[in-house]
Amino acid sequence: MSEINGKTMFHFTIRVVLYDNATWEDYKRLASALAAKNITDVITADDGARYKLPSAEYQCQGELSAEDVRKICSNAATMTGKRHAVLVTASAGRAWSGLSRV
Repeated sequence: MSEINGKTMFHFTIRVVLYDNATWEDYKRLASALAAKNITDVITADDGARYKLPSAEYQCQGELSAEDVRKICSNAATMTGKRHAVLVTASAGRAWSGLSRV
């Protein structure tokens, strides 16, 4: 969580799994739909470096609740026509290793 211009911004880590023999193309459609809502598979470090998240992992920040983010992600996943699972976690801080820099 951070504050920007007096507004509380929450950080979310998201996992979306597509079932029913989902293909790479299904995940590309999902990623495009999520990107249209400012949900991406790239995370930015404090020093500004950007890193690619593992497959099916996404992140966003904003004045949203975890439930708001879940709904957005579920709607995007529904557009693929595949059964899906969505997990959204609000974060007070993140740490990682081994991610590829982009």
